[in-house]
Amino acid sequence: MTSSTDASSNYHSLRAELETLTTEAFRPELSQIDRLSTLEIAKIMNAEDATVPTAVATQLPRIAAAIDAVAERMSRGGRLIYAGAGTAGRLGVLDASECPPTFNTDPSEVVGLIAGGPSAMVTSVEGAEDSKELAEADLKELSLTPDDTVVGVSASGRTPYAVGAVEHARARGALTIGLSCNAHSALAAAAEHGIEIVVGPELLTGSTRLKAGTAQKLVLNMLSTITMIRLGKTYGNLMVDVRASNEKLRARSRRIVALATGASDEEIEQALAATDGEVKNAILTILGGVDGPTAARLLEESDGHLRAALAASTG
Repeated sequence: MTSSTDASSNYHSLRAELETLTTEAFRPELSQIDRLSTLEIAKIMNAEDATVPTAVATQLPRIAAAIDAVAERMSRGGRLIYAGAGTAGRLGVLDASECPPTFNTDPSEVVGLIAGGPSAMVTSVEGAEDSKELAEADLKELSLTPDDTVVGVSASGRTPYAVGAVEHARARGALTIGLSCNAHSALAAAAEHGIEIVVGPELLTGSTRLKAGTAQKLVLNMLSTITMIRLGKTYGNLMVDVRASNEKLRARSRRIVALATGASDEEIEQALAATDGEVKNAILTILGGVDGPTAARLLEESDGHLRAALAASTG
């Protein structure tokens, strides 16, 4: 049982640590913000948000290097796994959950882990973020391989769950990425690829769901989207691996085929019917002049890259 002396010591230690973090810094010039008009506050907040892309831009070479490493491993069957607590964890789960409908990935290929489990998406799970052991247990359930990538996400860069996830993954030979919003963070130091988006103090002191959360969302968008582009999940800027699971996506599928081929509605319907609704295959049948089974074979031989399959069909 923790004594009151130990608890007090831990509190003072954590407080001292937080006071060194840029994301936790107090901004005296905003101490009267609650007395401003709503429009004035909105203008300040909008100006703050506008600084985030510039902060991300400083880390683009690191982001690109991380993406190339992720794509290389995923091309061998590896997975992309996000691990974080609170807002950072929710952003990882959000990005992972968007990959199946956007890129037709299996839910097991891009995974979001949040400290405290699925219930932590909507309610706070007391103490979950403070446990490296919880991160280790969550990752052990996934049976990591060297082809997997684990991305620890933490605004502070010190969250034990995110740091623990990266440390456990790296010890097992997996690729590791540490995404934080403070310089010289423990998370970046623990990872093979450290990405630190220093967005500065928040409008509300320590509220890292604001600029820090926006920065994390931008980087996670890049990690998953550009990785999928590298894996051949797109044709130009068209989502040719989109999964048509509802009426909106079925309509989008037909539009994608039309944009890629310029074919008539009748040709598009015939192509989709011949390929069981697979957009990429339908495009290949039209542009490559092949039948459905041939399109499927060419794409398999090209590891799903439509441009390579097209070259093979006309070569």
